[in-house]
Amino acid sequence: MSETRDARRIVYLTPGMPTEDGAGVKLTRLVGTPELPDLDPMLMLDTFRSDDPNDYIAGFPPHPHRGFETVSYMIKGRQQHRDNKGGEGLITDGGVQWMTAGKGVVHSEMPAQTGGAMFGFQLWLNLPAREKMSAPWYRDIRAEDIPTVALPGGASVKLVAGMIGETKGPGPERATAPLIADVTIKASANLSLPIPDGHNAFLYLFEGTLSLGEDRRAVSAGELAVLSDTGTLTAAAAAHSARFLLVAGKPLREPIAKYGPFVMNTQDQLRQAVRDFQRGLF
Repeated sequence: MSETRDARRIVYLTPGMPTEDGAGVKLTRLVGTPELPDLDPMLMLDTFRSDDPNDYIAGFPPHPHRGFETVSYMIKGRQQHRDNKGGEGLITDGGVQWMTAGKGVVHSEMPAQTGGAMFGFQLWLNLPAREKMSAPWYRDIRAEDIPTVALPGGASVKLVAGMIGETKGPGPERATAPLIADVTIKASANLSLPIPDGHNAFLYLFEGTLSLGEDRRAVSAGELAVLSDTGTLTAAAAAHSARFLLVAGKPLREPIAKYGPFVMNTQDQLRQAVRDFQRGLF
């Protein structure tokens, strides 16, 4: 997926796949589908959006993870996190929960309300082989701790992780050097945003319409665009403002073995993860 032009281009466009997870939470899986199994180091991206509590109120009761990280970004609504390592937190509109599963954790993610709108994302980020059995870690990131960067041309960026110019997001530093940003472009305005060359990247547009790259390819709300791996992200909004989630990361280029909530490098490691969980070692 190499690109020599200055502007990144779209190499794949998808609306994702409707599914259910947890205790029946209705969501759309954008990365982690049969069509797009992963985009190293991004393993999965889910989005959930509903005004009907029946679509989400059962939440995600206690379940295990090993070998990767989860990043939950709540644009609208409230979510409670608890895990068996003492991690606990409540995020509200605009907040983030970042959890490193490492060698094993059991956690729950439950809506903290009985009505109203819920809209957010969960991203799975891979860990390098040397860190898959690291100690679990958890952190809440409050909305007020996420900086907003104004860019020339009429765009603004809420920077969850990574660097834009001299501004650093509050997300932890990782071997995958993740860039996670909530980007808004004003009506009829433009964006030019450098992304480190070699980073795999995608964006999910959830408001408005965009034209991307030198060929000005159109993206509509509800579509995820996988981008080529070098160059600057250039985009223009149409007659109304546009908003999207941008995620990029440095590829690990290591074997990936997945089984449900476990992501390791080999099948033997997966079998060991299942045995360890069954024996109560998480």
